[in-house]
Amino acid sequence: MFLSYWLEPRSRWYVLVFAVASAMTALYSGLAHVYRIMVVEGLWAAVTLRRFMTRSRAESVGVVVGSG
Repeated sequence: MFLSYWLEPRSRWYVLVFAVASAMTALYSGLAHVYRIMVVEGLWAAVTLRRFMTRSRAESVGVVVGSG
């Protein structure tokens, strides 16, 4: 997760990798009955997936999206 977060400015696909990794961590946390971490990671997954969709739309239009 850390590596994909660090590499996000290079490609929108790293944003998607981070979203999937967060979702998988949320799933594992739910199976392990660690619900606080499950909620936090689920929220991270949702926010990151939205960021991926926004960045994908911007790149398809030709807008350069910065890292900050």
